[in-house]
Amino acid sequence: MSNHVNICTEKRKGVIAPELHSQFIEFLGSCIYDGIWVGEDSKIPNYRGIRKDVVDALKLVEPPVIRWPGGCFADTYHWRNGIGDRASRPVTYNENFDTYEIDDNQFGTHEFMDFCNMLGAKPWFGINVLSGSVQEMRDWIEYCNRSEETDLSRLRKENGAEAPFGVEYWGIGNEPWFGGGMMTAQLYAQEFRKYSAAMPLCDFRNAKKGQGLKKIACGPDGNKPKERVQWTKDFFAEIGRYRQPQVDAYDLHFYNWNVLKDDDSDVDFDENAWKRVIKSSLELEDVILEQYALIQEGIRNFPESEGFDEPEEYKCDLIVGEWGNWHGSASRTRPALYQQCTMRDAITTALTLDIFHRNCDIVKMACMAQTVNVLNSLILTSGEHTILTPNYDVFLMYKVHRDAEKIEIDTKSLDEDIYLFASGKDQEIYVNIINADCKNAKTVELSFDKEAEAVNVQTLKSSCMTDYNSVEEPDKIRKTHGKIPVKTDGKYVFCADAASVNVLTFSVKDR
Repeated sequence: MSNHVNICTEKRKGVIAPELHSQFIEFLGSCIYDGIWVGEDSKIPNYRGIRKDVVDALKLVEPPVIRWPGGCFADTYHWRNGIGDRASRPVTYNENFDTYEIDDNQFGTHEFMDFCNMLGAKPWFGINVLSGSVQEMRDWIEYCNRSEETDLSRLRKENGAEAPFGVEYWGIGNEPWFGGGMMTAQLYAQEFRKYSAAMPLCDFRNAKKGQGLKKIACGPDGNKPKERVQWTKDFFAEIGRYRQPQVDAYDLHFYNWNVLKDDDSDVDFDENAWKRVIKSSLELEDVILEQYALIQEGIRNFPESEGFDEPEEYKCDLIVGEWGNWHGSASRTRPALYQQCTMRDAITTALTLDIFHRNCDIVKMACMAQTVNVLNSLILTSGEHTILTPNYDVFLMYKVHRDAEKIEIDTKSLDEDIYLFASGKDQEIYVNIINADCKNAKTVELSFDKEAEAVNVQTLKSSCMTDYNSVEEPDKIRKTHGKIPVKTDGKYVFCADAASVNVLTFSVKDR
């Protein structure tokens, strides 16, 4: 049997951070309005204006971090428009990615924090660098985090939040190489210096120093092979000149573009298109390894510091702030970038999460784009209806890997359509088996270095590769309990159905 894998339960390296399963929402299309915010007076059931079905569904996913308000929208967003009495908030116009809608600013800082708190998620705020100012950023951080009595902390209390929000993650601008200002890496690095240096020292964990605030820099456009390399080289070269500001994390964006074939839509495609999209999703792993190496190289090239104060080791985490499938048909839809999700999207979502899992020692956070109604979403809404996409089930199935240790396995013997990943937590081993062949079932043989018992199987599959969940058939693709594999001659043989994502749980003894 070619698809045979030995799993050495003790061969573990790196803990899978829950933050790798984070989400991204933006004022784009109907992601926020209709998708998340319906208003307190809506006939659609809601919690204080936030769509109830969406909250209830995401509570099960438990997203560790949610990034907001963008995206490109962040660099046109002025946070004061979204606080205070909703009836008095200014009405603006949203041109973000062809949204072209009136924005009455009903969903702002307090509403977003309410959303995060209901889900138990940490917020990641995006700072307006393009059309905002350093002072606007300072005021927003103080409004959110200041515990001392100031005009801004009192204003937060007047608006209903007695305690500071304690926002830890702050992204300084968004995609400055395009919508965030068409900047060079050097110019953006200079802007980063200003904004990071000006962050107020207010942090709910350390009021004196504010060292808990994470300053996130914009990384490159991961879809441009030459530009992304040069951008990262130029950024760290500029940051390295003279005294270096702390860059806590570097935010890479990468989309699995499927935009060149007009006859290939999100729900209408052939076997060749299936294979093309799945194969192209795998490129992200090479981009991650490349960018991590460039970050380390840039830090090593920092000049030696002078003076009596020995600096701490400089560290900068790599994160992926936006990722997911982007089909060309989404660019022609209204609302903007509304996209259905088929089993093809579920497969690539699982493959991408496993890329993060395998590289958990170098990638510390990743946010899928986007949670509701945009691109590679978990949830779609249509009027009063809420639809959970197959991607939603993948995230549910993969929750077992959070805080588990990656298990290194040799996958060289697998055929090109079978992908495996394994992790361990205490006495349990979790094995992902993805069959990317859209026509044929595949058999996989697993052997363990210790006595192991198969205790659970979860499977996500569909009879047709173009199937998706809709208002008419909301549960066409749902995860199910699969058949427990039988142990024969000390090995487990599992049959992975065509176009399926499978998570097998084993209990091992005497670890």
